[in-house]
Amino acid sequence: MARQDASDLAHRLGRQAEAVCRHYLSNGQRQGNYWQVGDVRNTKGRSMFVRLKDSPKGRAGKWTDAATGEHGDLLDLIRESLGLTDFPDVTDEARSFLSLPHPEPEPAAPRRGVAPAPSGSAEAARRLFAMSQPIAGTVVETYLRRRGITLLHGTGSLRFHPRCYYRPDDGPTETWPAMVAAVTDLNGKITGAHRTWLAPDGSDKAPIDTPRKAMGDLLGAAVRLGVPGSVMAAGEGIETMLSLRQVLPEMAMAPALSAAHLAAILFPSTLRRLYIVRDDDPAGDGARDVLIERTNAEGIEAIPLSPALGDFNEDLQRLGIDALRAGIRVQLAPEDVARFITRAA
Repeated sequence: MARQDASDLAHRLGRQAEAVCRHYLSNGQRQGNYWQVGDVRNTKGRSMFVRLKDSPKGRAGKWTDAATGEHGDLLDLIRESLGLTDFPDVTDEARSFLSLPHPEPEPAAPRRGVAPAPSGSAEAARRLFAMSQPIAGTVVETYLRRRGITLLHGTGSLRFHPRCYYRPDDGPTETWPAMVAAVTDLNGKITGAHRTWLAPDGSDKAPIDTPRKAMGDLLGAAVRLGVPGSVMAAGEGIETMLSLRQVLPEMAMAPALSAAHLAAILFPSTLRRLYIVRDDDPAGDGARDVLIERTNAEGIEAIPLSPALGDFNEDLQRLGIDALRAGIRVQLAPEDVARFITRAA
């Protein structure tokens, strides 16, 4: 779409700024010459302001989120509130809106086009992943490398979002860079997403109360690293499994994101041997025991892999890759030592 056409659409929307806000930011309210709401995704609150009339400070439709510093025009508002990723979809939605009658101050007619995805739903997870970008050259790569994870082939299920929303239990919504992982079922369909919020320089996780959160339908699903065949490994954390992959680069890995979800993970039909990567805690022991029972029932061999310390990322960082490799070698089936370890030596 031509830039002039986009500018014209934004200007036309600005002439109906309050109707736009009532339509897309229904949880807000008018305060003088502004529409006030929690954020551009229609969260209840008061930190975001949309200018409703032209003024010396700017044109109608310009908005700013005082909590995050984000700002934009009404096309940006439509994109963010609906979770749209393609600009033609945004302009189509804007044209659809402009074709509706908008008497003021009555609420606008029901939305047409793409409905907003419910917060935390599988659809919201798919849209978040689609809005993210590959991790190469981003702070996600910096973060992982600082944790000793340098082999990043086959990590298309991991992406980077520069301003991922974080909603604390109390207080305003924040935005932080994030590693976004796609959670998929056995057919490769995205059913959820996992977010790890990061410090802006990638030096560590973000300094927030809960730097990791999952969303969507997670039961039985997992993050997929590599294509599973007859042998694969499953464990809890993304960084734990990426650490194991540093010494077993050709083995498919499946981080399930928690001990409970690890215990419920579904097995590919081709699977004949499952390595259960347990964290050194009671929850990890419980997940291991449930998985051994389930694999035995399906004729799949189960072999636990245990870290020397708390988890395999701690082993990698504190003991080094050679010690990690040696510790893994003695736990593998002999045929898998030749198949996987020798390629990492």
